[in-house]
Amino acid sequence: MQIRAAVCNEKFGKWAMEDLILDDPREDEVLVKVIGSGICQTDVHARDGYFPALPYPGVYGHEGAGIVEAVGSKVTKLKAGDHVVMCFPWCGSCPNCKHHLQTYCLDAFKLKLTGVRADGSTLMKRKDGQPVYSAFFQQSSFGNYAIANERWAIKVKKEAPIELLGALACGVNTGAGAVLNAMKPRAGEAFVVFGVGGVGLAGMMGAKISGCDPIIAVDVHDNRLALAKSIGATHTINAARTTDVVAEIRKITGLGARYTLETSAMPKVLRQAIDCLMPGGNCILVGSARDGTEASFEMPYLQNGRSVRGVMQGDSLPEVFVPEMIDHMLAGRMPIERLITQYAIDDINQAAADAIAGKTIKPLLKHKH
Repeated sequence: MQIRAAVCNEKFGKWAMEDLILDDPREDEVLVKVIGSGICQTDVHARDGYFPALPYPGVYGHEGAGIVEAVGSKVTKLKAGDHVVMCFPWCGSCPNCKHHLQTYCLDAFKLKLTGVRADGSTLMKRKDGQPVYSAFFQQSSFGNYAIANERWAIKVKKEAPIELLGALACGVNTGAGAVLNAMKPRAGEAFVVFGVGGVGLAGMMGAKISGCDPIIAVDVHDNRLALAKSIGATHTINAARTTDVVAEIRKITGLGARYTLETSAMPKVLRQAIDCLMPGGNCILVGSARDGTEASFEMPYLQNGRSVRGVMQGDSLPEVFVPEMIDHMLAGRMPIERLITQYAIDDINQAAADAIAGKTIKPLLKHKH
C-alpha cells in the first residue's frame, strides 16, 4: 500500500516527507495505522549516522501508537480495530529472551538498528523499487502506517488517549521502568534524578508513585526544573548555577540519597550520581553514552554497599508494564501529557530542533489520515 513517511536521505540531513510503498504484513505481523509517534535522541542519532550498520535512505521512529488495520494469518493476540503501542523488538529465542530478559536480547542491535527485518528484507520502498531502510526498531513509525510483529505490538485500553501513548513505548517506559521495575524504591527514602527530560521525569513519576521523599531533580534548564517541581519534585537543583551539586544533595538529605537515576550519559554527572549515595545506596544509569565513553569512581566507595548498574528499556516486560503505565496515567499518577508537545509530522525537523535545544520535553508527531 502507499503510505506517507518522513525519510532521511543522508548523514546529518533533514527529514523530507515522501510517498512510499509499504510491504504487506506477514503471517505473524500486524498493519498499524499510526496515530502518533514519539521522537527522541535515538532517532536523531540515526539521522546523524551514529549507527554504522544503518544505511540511508531511512525511515525511523520507534515510539508508535495506533490502530490495527489488518493482521497476519497466525496472529492470535490482536484483531483489526485494537489500539496498540509498538514497543522495542526482541528475538524470543536467545538465552536472555528465554529467561524473560527481553530488554537485553542478544540480537537487539540487529533488530533495532540495521533497518531491515531479521531476514534482511526492508518494509518500505520507493515507487521505482529502491529500498528504504525502514525496519527501525522493527516498526519505523515515522510513517502513517507501520508493520510490527504481534510480540511487541501491545494491546491497550481504548479509553486511553491513543494520540499520546507513543511516549510510553520507549522514553517513559525507560525512565519509569528503571525505577519501578529495577530500582524498586521503598517509601520514605531519598531519590535524586539527574536530567529531567522525558526519561528523567518519567523516572521521577515512578519515584513519586513509590512514595520516595525527598525527590530531588537536577538539571541545567529552569523550565524543566519548574515542570519537575510541579509534578512531584520536592527540591530542584540547577547544576549550572550550583558550585557543588553533591554537597547540596547531602545538605537536603542528611545522609545522602538512597536512590539515584542518571539520564544524561555524561561521565561527570554519573560521578555525581554515585558520590551522593548514602551507604547501601543504588545508582541506575539509563543515559545512552557513545562507544568508548569511560567514567571513573573510587573503588572503596562501592565497598560500603553502594551499587551501580545500567538498565535498558526499563527492565520491562511490555505486555505487562505498558498496561500498568496506562492504569497509572488514567488514574492521574503518571501525567505524561504534561511532558508532551504535539507536532504535525510535516514539522518533524522543528520538533527535533526544539527537543535538542531543551524547549520541548517530549515531542510527539501526529500523522495525517
